[in-house]
Amino acid sequence: MAVAFAPNRNAPATLTPRQREVVRLIAEGKARSEIAAELGLSEFTVKNHVERIFGRLGVYSRAGAVGAALRSGLLD
Repeated sequence: MAVAFAPNRNAPATLTPRQREVVRLIAEGKARSEIAAELGLSEFTVKNHVERIFGRLGVYSRAGAVGAALRSGLLD
């Protein structure tokens, strides 16, 4: 059974500073390996950040996360 996510308009405010950095880099089109190298993290850690971002924003994809971040003003 699939879990349905509902967009949470207040969720972007709950992202950690690191998660906000990851969303910014996703918006720049960076791959997980590029994000890991730029932030000095492992790819596994980046994967965990991305999954938590999806959960907090109520989205299923990187595009959804970027869209939610843009709508909330997290990305300029």
